[in-house]
Order: sequence, then C-alpha cells, then structure tokens
Amino acid sequence: MAAPPEAPREAPAAPLVDTHAHLNDRRFAHDLDAVLARAAEHGVGAMVVAGYNLATSRRAVELAQRHDSLWAAVGIHPHDATSAGRAALAELGRLAGQPKVVAIGECGLDYYRNLSPRAAQVTAFTHQLRLAARCGLPVVVHSRDAMAETLRILAAEQTPAGGVMHCFAGTTDEALHAIDLGFYISAAGSITYPRNTALAGVFAAIPTDRIVVETDCPWLSPEGRRGQRNEPAYLPLVAGALARLRNQSLGAIATLTSRNATALFRTAALATWPVKHAA
Repeated sequence: MAAPPEAPREAPAAPLVDTHAHLNDRRFAHDLDAVLARAAEHGVGAMVVAGYNLATSRRAVELAQRHDSLWAAVGIHPHDATSAGRAALAELGRLAGQPKVVAIGECGLDYYRNLSPRAAQVTAFTHQLRLAARCGLPVVVHSRDAMAETLRILAAEQTPAGGVMHCFAGTTDEALHAIDLGFYISAAGSITYPRNTALAGVFAAIPTDRIVVETDCPWLSPEGRRGQRNEPAYLPLVAGALARLRNQSLGAIATLTSRNATALFRTAALATWPVKHAA
C-alpha cells in the first residue's frame, strides 16, 4: 500500500472530523493504531465509526470506547435490511445507549444494488428513523439511486435530531431539500474526481454551514489514491477539494466543517486538540 499523503502545508485552525469511517472493517484489523496515528499527523482529530449491521455496530462501539479520537454510529445498512427484525432493532436500541454513540446509521435505501427487497429496505429505514427519534440521536443516511424516496420518508418521519446525508450524490435541489429537513450534506472522495463536475457544482452552491466531510474508508479513495485502501489520513484531500470549489482556505474549511460536525453529532469533543490515542 502506498504511503499516505504528505501533511498539508497549511496547518488547519481546527482538527478535521471524518464523519463517516468504517474502521470496524476487517481491512483495518492489523494496523489500526498506525492508521489512527497517521490521521492525527494529517490534521484529522476525530472519526465517527459507522456500523452497517449488528456485528459492525458492536465493533464501532468497542473501538469508540477504546480510542479517544473515535465515536460510533450504530445501524443496519439497506443491504442487510432483511436482518432488521424486532430483536435486531432492540439490540440497536441497547447499543445506542452506550457511551460515545452519537448517531443511528448508516441506514437508508439502496436501489442500485437492491441486495434486499425494496419493501424491506423502506421498513428497516423507517424503524431506524423512529429509533433515532426515541433516542434523540441524528441519523446517518445512505441513499443510492433512491433520493426521491429517501427524502419522502425523511419528510414523513420528521426526525427531530436531523442527521447527515452520507456520501451525498444527488442534485443541488435535493441537497437543499435535505437541508430544509434538518440534514447536513457530506462530501466524500467523489468530489475529487475530475469528471464529477455535477457533484462539484452541488458542493460549490449549498450553504457552508451544512457541509461536513468524510472518507467512507476503506472505500471511495480520493483522486490520486484510487485503487488503494482509503483511510482517514486522506481526508485533507477531500477538504482541499472542497476548499478549492468554494474558494476558501483549507484552514477555513477545517474550522467550518468541524464546527458543523460538532453541531450535527452534538459532541464538542469532536473538534478538540490535542488528539490522544489509547494504548
């Protein structure tokens, strides 16, 4: 695996927050401590580890409780929607009450792969939105080729704590609709791809106070690192692309997106220096 990018020359005024990282994936099992050390060296102060089924949600909670720079989201991905029965949802509710759990998700709809029936996806998504409402937590939303239906459900359920549209891939109008519903819009490695001009236009146009950044690691590596395992140390490449799109400095984007992440997850410690890692 190639070395992570060099540290940005401009020191950010605030630590970057990776709002969606799958450090619970098996591809990080052998070198997580080194991955976290590289993240800190590259200005990433905190990471939210997102679960996508019960096993990875438990792992997210475990990692968050072991490492000072990690927080957890617990949820069931639409690919696994058929597993979101009563017992599984009860377990999610138990996990949601654990220390350092800041969101429900990732959950939502995926009509691209359709690995679960669409009706099951809608049911699992709706139940998790209602769980989030009961727990007073925001929601991490996955939506692929299903944005109209996703927004319809979000409008109907009116999740009180809002949430984030993870790895957003919709239009400017859809982003603004989600913002009106109380959601943040997350920029990932896809905004660094030269051919993705439509998505670049979205992030150039929407309000800065509703944008956060993520890696979605180990997937969705930014331009220049495609084909490699993604990791939080690459987040400055996403933030840098966002800064260029909005004609702002990396320091300004770090400050703004970290402030937004703090508001989204209601956790001030996300944007606090210095970062310490548990042994």
